[in-house]
Amino acid sequence: MQFNRAVSYRNAMESLVVEEVDRQLQRLPAKLVEYISTAEVIAYALNRLPSLYATSEKGWRQQRLRGKNELKNQVNTVVRQALVAVQRDPLRVAAPLDMTEEELEPYTALQGLRRVLGKDNLSWDTLVDVVEGSLRKARREGKGEQQQPVPSTSQGALPVSDWDDNRYNL
Repeated sequence: MQFNRAVSYRNAMESLVVEEVDRQLQRLPAKLVEYISTAEVIAYALNRLPSLYATSEKGWRQQRLRGKNELKNQVNTVVRQALVAVQRDPLRVAAPLDMTEEELEPYTALQGLRRVLGKDNLSWDTLVDVVEGSLRKARREGKGEQQQPVPSTSQGALPVSDWDDNRYNL
């Protein structure tokens, strides 16, 4: 039996737990957060929650929605318990697992978006609303500027950029 090297399945609970851990850590004093291993909190919580695996984008969306709707309170409670459990033994030292570049990509992307958009509390759940608000603001601020001429072709006018395309109008 051979496995496809590309990841063809994901546990929707992982992103839901990561988001909840981020939310709860933001409420804690910064000094305390320094002594908490986020990875341990996430692993502790995931080991106590049901898995919601998906193999397609549609399945992924359905499993995330199911997790949010049916397991939100349980995720909240288990993450709280994980934060307490991890704090109990602050002197324990363990060699952490190294994450692959592929595993780090979503976290790195979200951190970059937080920096670019100036929103420290940005999560995957709030991303669409924040980007939409930023685009609306930029559009309002840009209305006073002179519009550049639109080049034309034999097939008609082309937008100056994809952002000028009517499909993206908000």
